Amino acid sequence: MTMDDEDWHGEYLRRLKSRFDRVSLNLPTIEVRFEDVNVTAQAYERSRAVPTVINSYASFAKSVGTKIGILRIQTKRISILKDVSGIIKPGRLSLLLGPPGSGKSTLLKALSGKIESGLKYTGKVTYNGHELHEFVPERTSAYIGQYDVHLPRLTVRETLQFSAKCQGVGTRYDMLSELLRREKDLKIKPDPYLDALMKASVLKGHKENVVTDYVLKVLGLETCADTVVGDNMQRGISGGQKKRVTTGEMLVGPVGAFFMDNISDGLDSSTTFQIVKCIKQMIHVFDKTALISLLQPPPETFELFDDVIILGEGRIVYQGPRENVLEFFESMGFKCPERKGVADYLQEILSRKDQEQYWANPEVPYRYVSAKQFEEGFKTHHLGSTMRSQLATPFNRWENHGAALTKTTFGSSKWEMLKACLAREWILMQRNIRIFCLKSFQLFFNAAMIGLVFSTQREHHSTVEDGIIYMGAIYLEVQMVFFFLNMDWFPNSYLRF
Repeated sequence: MTMDDEDWHGEYLRRLKSRFDRVSLNLPTIEVRFEDVNVTAQAYERSRAVPTVINSYASFAKSVGTKIGILRIQTKRISILKDVSGIIKPGRLSLLLGPPGSGKSTLLKALSGKIESGLKYTGKVTYNGHELHEFVPERTSAYIGQYDVHLPRLTVRETLQFSAKCQGVGTRYDMLSELLRREKDLKIKPDPYLDALMKASVLKGHKENVVTDYVLKVLGLETCADTVVGDNMQRGISGGQKKRVTTGEMLVGPVGAFFMDNISDGLDSSTTFQIVKCIKQMIHVFDKTALISLLQPPPETFELFDDVIILGEGRIVYQGPRENVLEFFESMGFKCPERKGVADYLQEILSRKDQEQYWANPEVPYRYVSAKQFEEGFKTHHLGSTMRSQLATPFNRWENHGAALTKTTFGSSKWEMLKACLAREWILMQRNIRIFCLKSFQLFFNAAMIGLVFSTQREHHSTVEDGIIYMGAIYLEVQMVFFFLNMDWFPNSYLRF
């Protein structure tokens, strides 16, 4: 299979899709709907803002009074999302825009079923007409956060391979089996290179390598594939490459919906464009679902998106095709300058400080238009009316593909995940051999010292003095346990997956 270096990814996806189309095999799609979603949080008002000596004592006295019941805990309810509704359609790449603090991350977590337990959540989120409790949203969709949490001593390739082992192949094996059966019945001979690649992507032992190499090439991580990720204490890959590794950990899985939170942080405009372009090709060819949050996308990246959702003060002020976004704001009296980037314009138009410069109606004096007024204006707009009519028509659950929603908790068997974790820990032990030797020596030395100290003591425990001796031994043992648990290298390896 010969592919042009510039568009090898799109050509590969198109050939893969044409193979499914020749046998009339439909691929699973996911339509995400959310209606009247509200998210609120309780914020505690305990300490004073300025940390002076007097304020410190006052805050301490207030906290003591609260604990003993003299004073009441003062809380304040904060609304993060306010009655937001919309549809994320398959086969269309959607962009989520909004100023900082508008609720973008909370919306992405709510749609992916990963809302924090401390937040109060109301409303309804459905995938193909099924509510979140009817399937496992953590395996059906993927939330890619804006913070990078990796094991610093693993390489980029090892990190992606471990993620692929934990997530499994999903329904890829069943889809490939059905594809081969139909091709055999219709006597269709597939492309040998494409056939070998598809079979290797679902076979145990080969799947992780094939999918990992594919994602490494898509994300431009081939040059640093065998470099350790690193952290503040160990040199590794750059911050932008870490962000791409975070994205790659989810792309190696078999999920059908992606919710990506500020994946362009630390990336240059060219890299951001290439990544979004590859994601768009995957979304369009396989009709997957994706909602991507970007803070300030460059113009060429903004043009790649099909739909735009704009959040302001926890409200959706616009949701619809990218081509109609300027038309809506012009109907509200604002106009984007010719040399101004559309994405920057959409970010600043919700700001009280920057909004006035875009006012374009000389007949009416300017007055600040809040996010709530934009929301009311969108409801009367023809795009808002179309959205409400689509939400009023329920999704036909009979059209749901059997492989679209995942109902199993784990992607691999317990034995496979145990082997993956043991293999990962063996790699970490080899790369931390000095620390393990030092801590092992320290453990045996302390055990020998404690055993030597208490070896001459009486074995019976009939007096208070004997009880004090045994309590002292227990105290030393518990102290050692807490000492080992507080070491930086120990708990971090159990935070991933």
